[in-house]
Amino acid sequence: MTSTYGRGATVTAEGLPGWLEPVARASETIEPHQLSRFLPPETGGRQSAVLVLFGDGPKGPELLLLERAGTLRSHAGQPSFPGGALDPEDGDPASGGLVRAALREAEEETGLDPSGVQIFGVLPQLYIPVSGFVVTPVLGWWREPTPVKPVDKAETARVFTVPVAHLTDAENRATAIHPSGHTGPAFLVEDALVWGFTAGVIDRILHYAGWERPWDRERQVPLDWRS
Repeated sequence: MTSTYGRGATVTAEGLPGWLEPVARASETIEPHQLSRFLPPETGGRQSAVLVLFGDGPKGPELLLLERAGTLRSHAGQPSFPGGALDPEDGDPASGGLVRAALREAEEETGLDPSGVQIFGVLPQLYIPVSGFVVTPVLGWWREPTPVKPVDKAETARVFTVPVAHLTDAENRATAIHPSGHTGPAFLVEDALVWGFTAGVIDRILHYAGWERPWDRERQVPLDWRS
C-alpha cells in the first residue's frame, strides 16, 4: 500500500527487504493500546514525530539512535529516536506533516540525507505525559545510508546504530525502575541504557514483528533520580 501526501511524504512498503516485512505488516494493524498505556488526550498536547529508522549494517539489521546532550533541561543524556515537534513548514499533520517532521528533525539532528530514507509505515499516536508531547513513530528503511554525526553538540551527544540482534539478546534486556515507581522495558546496548518512550516502542515492535526472544523480566535496572 502506498500513500502519497506530497513534498517528501510518500509512505510505501514496496521493495522492502524481506526481514523488514514483519514490521511493515504489524504497522498496518497495531492498535494504540497495544503500544502504550499512555494515549493522547482528546484535546491538547504538542504534535511531534520520531523516525524509527532501520538499516542493514555490518552486523545485520540495525536501528538508528542518538544520545541527547547531558546539558539539556529534559531527558538529558537519554538515548532516543531522532525527532521532535511539528513545525509550520511541515504542514498539516493529517496530510503528511508528521512524516515530514520526522525526516526534517532526523536530518537536523544527525545529518542524514532524507532522500535515502523510504518511509514504509506510521504507527498510532502516543503520549508522553511528562512533556505533553503527542508523538507519532514514523517507520523508515535506510535504503541508501549516508554518514551521520551530531549536528549540534549542544543538543546531541552522539549518534549511533544498534543491531537488532543486540536488542533481542536476553543478556541486554531488563526492566527499568524509575524513582516514581513506574516500570518499563530497558535495553543495555552500545554503552547506553535505552529506556522510557524509546525502549517502549522498540519493545513493542520486537514483539509484534515476531522478533522478541524470552528474557528475564525480573532483572531490574534502577534509574538515577534525576532521570
